Amino acid sequence: MSKTIGIITGSLRKNSFSGSIAEYVKNHAPAGVVFKTIDISQLPLYNQDYDGADPEEYTTFRNEVLTLDGVLFITPEHNRSIPAALKNALDVGSRPYGKNVWNGKPGAVISQSPGGIGGFGANHHLRQVLAFLNVLTLAQPEAYIGSYHTLIDENGALSNEDTKTFLDSFLSSFVSWMEKVS
Repeated sequence: MSKTIGIITGSLRKNSFSGSIAEYVKNHAPAGVVFKTIDISQLPLYNQDYDGADPEEYTTFRNEVLTLDGVLFITPEHNRSIPAALKNALDVGSRPYGKNVWNGKPGAVISQSPGGIGGFGANHHLRQVLAFLNVLTLAQPEAYIGSYHTLIDENGALSNEDTKTFLDSFLSSFVSWMEKVS
């Protein structure tokens, strides 16, 4: 039976590094796994005043997350934290109180940046939020990809063989983790 893993990228930028990694992941899925991009770009900012009269985008997003077997977050670092759009998606999915669509889902985090520490701050800040939302987050291996701009070709596609090998191993570990916790 096939597993469907949602990919949520923290960057909304066209041709983003996170999007480049997501494309690689979708095209190199382990056997029995389908990766599906979940778009967060159209989600209105979370506002508790909407609870009970949710915007259609909230309902569509929450229903989509509920159908997933797991979630892979791929994010850049913004000011030593996660991008606002990603935090908004986490908030939208966790509300209203008692209806957290993230609850109990296996998850994993890949962070990247043009800097040398590969989005370490964003990775760990995201893990803190995921722990509260009860996302069963893969602890090891961790995935920080630094100097990402040096690992892609002129079209923005991942071209570094060592990084490809690392990501393939990471994805295999994530799928094994999902099987253990499911």
